[in-house]
Amino acid sequence: MYSKSKGIIFIQRMLFWALYFYAGFLLYTNKGTLPSFLTSFSRIVYPLSIFWLQIRIKKTSNFISIDSKMTTSQLWFYLLPVIASLLTVIFSLTNTFLYILGKIINS
Repeated sequence: MYSKSKGIIFIQRMLFWALYFYAGFLLYTNKGTLPSFLTSFSRIVYPLSIFWLQIRIKKTSNFISIDSKMTTSQLWFYLLPVIASLLTVIFSLTNTFLYILGKIINS
């Protein structure tokens, strides 16, 4: 049962990464269905979000580890890339779903 569970996790991750790389492909090759400022933001932060997602998926610790001993600058230095990457994931996947939905409706 353990290997079956590992296999399912592997397939889920492969499907997610295939979808996310397809989202990046659409983001860089097509005009995009989101407003232009969201598309531009996503194009800039997309490479960072790939690394952030990989670290978050492999790491078994808290999603966002905030410590009470952190200074304000440390907190912002840690949180800004996380927030930007999370927004990019949301925007790029939304762009992909809207693109696919538009293709289905217009066909």
